[in-house]
Amino acid sequence: LVRMQFLQILSRKPGSLEVLFQIPFCQKQFPYTCLSTSACVYSKKKKGNSYDQVDQEKYKNLVHSVISYKTSAQTPETILEEDNLLYGPPAKHTPPIKAGTRTPKNWVPLINPSKRILPVSSDSNVPMKIRLQRTKMPSVTRILQQTLSPQQVFYLERWKQKMIEELGKEGFEEYTKNLFLQGELFHSALESIFLSEETAARDQGEADVVAGYLSSVEGVLEDISEVKALESGVHHPTLQYLGLVDCVAKYRGQLCVIDWKTSEKPKPSLQNTYDNPLQVAAYIGAINHDANYDFQVRCGLVVVAYKDGSPAHPHFMDPDLCSQYWDKWLLRLEEYMDKN
Repeated sequence: LVRMQFLQILSRKPGSLEVLFQIPFCQKQFPYTCLSTSACVYSKKKKGNSYDQVDQEKYKNLVHSVISYKTSAQTPETILEEDNLLYGPPAKHTPPIKAGTRTPKNWVPLINPSKRILPVSSDSNVPMKIRLQRTKMPSVTRILQQTLSPQQVFYLERWKQKMIEELGKEGFEEYTKNLFLQGELFHSALESIFLSEETAARDQGEADVVAGYLSSVEGVLEDISEVKALESGVHHPTLQYLGLVDCVAKYRGQLCVIDWKTSEKPKPSLQNTYDNPLQVAAYIGAINHDANYDFQVRCGLVVVAYKDGSPAHPHFMDPDLCSQYWDKWLLRLEEYMDKN
């Protein structure tokens, strides 16, 4: 550092450096320093190349690709190679558990351990149809509607506004009214099929409305047997909620609570059905604790039928999956009770 300052002072005086850098003097006093000193003096304002500080040997592939960028464009493969060189191969790990995982405060089992299963009666082939008692108990549908997440509310509202823009307010009201009507007619038609009733007298207009949906579920109906309940009311005496079950029957030999849904868009996975699995789990828990039913259910089925007649999507819920959704339902029920 002292030498550098000394040379900088000399450089301000004309002729000083000429005397200093005479070859004999440099060889004896400052061997090999003339080049580095000159670079320091004359490149004071010049910025050094940042690549000079890179470990050329270790990162030679990366440096080469950056320097030669104009002649060889990057590709996903070369970028992956560079990432592997810099950081190593990607680590395989399972996603972290969400921090917001909660357990219900008032946990009630899905299966009722104290319920007595009565022997099969002679008229067991007749499906149960218990009238839904109107009480102050909230319905499963109401509970789910009032405990939607902010994200669900956002997407639902955005869809509603989009439909209003396309159809107008009155047109949207008519559209939703028709959707509900189609759902009711579809459930009524299924009930007639399960009860083996004559459907020939059905109004031709109504038949046309549900024709596509019925064609959609033909394959699913072949796997359903031993229908135990149709459009039947259920209530949970401990948790104090009620609902109307579409169907309880065996699906491929497994007794299930079956929920029939209509859709204009494909829903190939259970996640596409939003809160429908929670609804099924809520009905299963209610049946298992309702004294009106002399059986217990451990499985569920959400069937999505399509208006264009394309094959329906049946989403089977095994006992483990039903237990998972039962816990989620208890949290939604708990949230509703806290609000009200």
